[in-house]
Amino acid sequence: MVVPCYNYGHFLPDCVQGVLSQDGVDVDVLIVDDCSPDGSAEVARRLAAEDPRVRVIVHEVNAGHIATYNEGLAAVDGDYVVLLSADDLVTPGSFQRATALLEAHPEVVMVHGFARTFTDVPPPARTEVRSWTVWPGAEWIGRVCRAGGNPVATPEVMLRNETMRKLGGYDTRAPHAGDFLMWLRAAALGGIGRVNGVDQAYYRVHGNNMHTSQFAGADTDLRKRHEAFEIFFDEDAGSVPDVDGLRSAASLAVAREALAIACSLIEAGPSEDDRALAGRLVALAEEIYPPAASSRLRQRYGRLAQRDAEGKGPLVPRGVSAFNKRVRDHVEWRRWRRNGVESAVKLP
Repeated sequence: MVVPCYNYGHFLPDCVQGVLSQDGVDVDVLIVDDCSPDGSAEVARRLAAEDPRVRVIVHEVNAGHIATYNEGLAAVDGDYVVLLSADDLVTPGSFQRATALLEAHPEVVMVHGFARTFTDVPPPARTEVRSWTVWPGAEWIGRVCRAGGNPVATPEVMLRNETMRKLGGYDTRAPHAGDFLMWLRAAALGGIGRVNGVDQAYYRVHGNNMHTSQFAGADTDLRKRHEAFEIFFDEDAGSVPDVDGLRSAASLAVAREALAIACSLIEAGPSEDDRALAGRLVALAEEIYPPAASSRLRQRYGRLAQRDAEGKGPLVPRGVSAFNKRVRDHVEWRRWRRNGVESAVKLP
């Protein structure tokens, strides 16, 4: 287990205790503190002094998150590896559930599940496994390309350590979408498994999350996701059938999402910032998938933008639009929560 930490010393005790409390597996924890100015190193050293299963690396100079991840991953032994940010948590029994699938299916190189979000106190976790899903890697890649997004959060993932060695860690060219690129590359090496019906981890949501503070903006998120797809197709997808078709499907999916967000921004009476972001999203969609310029979503955006330019007011009242967005987000959340249940295999 690798726990990278930067200014999350106040979260470290709960994070590490959750790992050390895992039943049915032998665990070791390596905390890598990236020169935190908040005293995280002292907290980490205290935890190591209290339990011999905890080790600590402290950087004298800040190295950044990718270098910190890779240093930790290169330094751990064991059959399986998990990367867990110091502000996140694993649920009781998470490791035993993941390793059971990996041991039953030697063709699987990576297991994930569901990571519940929380702010202060995590809700009670579901721990009763309903089923497993096992995809051949190429099938999983195809599903992800057609969806255009990342269905996996980092704290819920367990990889075979031999797979991580082959992957060589995180790509420094993808600091924003490094996890996503890692999952795609893992799927090119073997099967992907999912533990269904349980909560495998907790993802903490707060104002200092890397994805909300360092990489804010839907246009940035979608561009970096597209770049991760492109790196994968250019360098790692040689054994995957129909690479050209999958590349096109991924670009279409990302472009479609960009246009859908742009339409949502304009339809409810945009601010100047909304208009600017919508324009960037439309430009991104047409750049990465040129046929998007003549799509129905692009035409809808044009009509909405024209209405806005004429000062006719929002097509949908802002409150109603926000409600509709919450409904859409909830439906998507439920779909993601169920993702992988199809073609489930029975537990041995």
